[in-house]
Amino acid sequence: MAVELVRHRFTVADFHRMAEAGILGGDDRVELIDGEIVEMTPIGSRHAACVDRLAQLFFEQVGRRAIVRVQSPIRLGEHSEPQPDVTLLRPHPDFYAAAHPRPEDVLLVVEVAETSAQLDRTVKAPLYARAGIPELWLVDLEAEAIVVHRLASSEGYRDVRTARRGQRLSVGTPLELDVAADAVLGERPA
Repeated sequence: MAVELVRHRFTVADFHRMAEAGILGGDDRVELIDGEIVEMTPIGSRHAACVDRLAQLFFEQVGRRAIVRVQSPIRLGEHSEPQPDVTLLRPHPDFYAAAHPRPEDVLLVVEVAETSAQLDRTVKAPLYARAGIPELWLVDLEAEAIVVHRLASSEGYRDVRTARRGQRLSVGTPLELDVAADAVLGERPA
């Protein structure tokens, strides 16, 4: 006789109540992905440096045309609240103090992977596409590549291109940013 496991999908409200009740502590590196609480991989020095480079590049280029958020939540519906490494958001007077940004607020999501590229490709990219996030960059530090995803649909992103060293990337409308892949990837590891 087969036994079927019944799983409980947590909502964003459940997730927040667990944090308020102390079940999830402030030091817990977790995010809510499709109703499941997922432990985030530790941040290595290459990963942290890449996030810092991206933040600086974006701060310099966007000015007040967008809000640059680093490792902060975005709400993608009732069951998902990931914490992308960098997010470019539409300007908002209160800087989203009243509520976390939703998909319609997001211009670009960047996930940096030192060891989590497979998870980002197979779990997070489809999640962002289904939510309608218009553009996603997956920075794969091991492969020294930036995979740019555009044209979100319920089946995934319809336009996926890879940028490597020596190439340039652009963020689409309304920002029209231009970034060198080398500036994102940094110096080659020794």
